[in-house]
Amino acid sequence: MIKFALVSCLRSVELLHIHRDELEGHDLNSRYPQVDIPEERVKANRMIHQPLSDLAVEIAKEAMGNYSWMFAGRWGTEPLNKKAMACALRGNKASNGRVRSVGLCEQLGIRPFTPHDLRRSAASLMGSIGISRATISLCLDHTIKSDDQGAVPSVTGKHYDQDPRIEEKRAALQKLADEIKRMVAEPVEAPDALMPLAA
Repeated sequence: MIKFALVSCLRSVELLHIHRDELEGHDLNSRYPQVDIPEERVKANRMIHQPLSDLAVEIAKEAMGNYSWMFAGRWGTEPLNKKAMACALRGNKASNGRVRSVGLCEQLGIRPFTPHDLRRSAASLMGSIGISRATISLCLDHTIKSDDQGAVPSVTGKHYDQDPRIEEKRAALQKLADEIKRMVAEPVEAPDALMPLAA
């Protein structure tokens, strides 16, 4: 789920409850895979049509298996709890302060970060490989306030221009996936101190 958050640019509340039905018509085996996040799980109360890169599909297939939920809970009958990502990163403590589990950040020796920071990291990485801020905004499901031609009135994006720009988003998310794969294939030696999260 953490890897999927980075490559999909979705918020944790949007991705943790992805159900097989939300892939209908463009599932993980189709030529143009996409997930449609219903408006009740979206911050802006509008459906998100998010194309999936080849890396996102690979991660999703591994996670989903034969379950109905992409990220199924312990018994596979329900999705993971909305706090699952944060607990995975920072660990989990009982009410008496006793450690139930050590978080991934501590295990990997990196500075603690939140699930939402993955969106910032993805956006920063996309900017570093030349993807325009307007396209990054589309991938993050933000309202576009300006593009290459200048300022965009908010009413244009909210009420008039309703094109979800699927192909533009698909190309950007695939470039992000390709850059992540390149980085993973060419690992660098981490310093002894905690590594900072990308700004």
